[in-house]
Amino acid sequence: MAVLPAVETDRLEPACDGFSIAPMQWTVRAWPEGGHILEADGFAMRCAIGRSGVRADKREGDGATPVGRWPLREAFYRPDRMPQPETRLKMTPLDPQAGWCDAPGDANYNRPVRLPYPASHEELWRADTIYDVIVVMGYNDDPVVDGKGSAIFLHLSRSDYSPTAGCVAVQLEDMMKLLALAGPGTEILVEGA
Repeated sequence: MAVLPAVETDRLEPACDGFSIAPMQWTVRAWPEGGHILEADGFAMRCAIGRSGVRADKREGDGATPVGRWPLREAFYRPDRMPQPETRLKMTPLDPQAGWCDAPGDANYNRPVRLPYPASHEELWRADTIYDVIVVMGYNDDPVVDGKGSAIFLHLSRSDYSPTAGCVAVQLEDMMKLLALAGPGTEILVEGA
């Protein structure tokens, strides 16, 4: 009877369960011909970023998109305007009372809130379409640092890709492709200038 060598089990890759998808990283970078692109899983799309460009030292209200690697936390959508998008992220329907606190010093700073809310906040249920789908980027949330910036989302862009207040924005068709790819562990890397 032949004796087989021992297998070092701590060096084995986990077996594929047939359902898991490896976490992925998306990248936002300047496009040499102008503007910015978001690259994901082998394809690239135009995107909008903050009116002040990208900054490593983001502050509340500066209009900059924060440089760094940010996990995708969860997503929201307008159920009156579309069916629930397909994604492996936690997806929650918005309603008219959905808000996000952007008031430094408030106990709920950079957190979702219910409206009416006494401190400064963003209304997530908007008349325009840019918040019809929102993906929360994990910027300044673990832990929250007062005044470092809030409500940094991946959301829908305007048709002319005009700058955002600090978020990353793409067209609806591109958002649907991204959501289909997204899941636990997906991150967005925002490159510096």
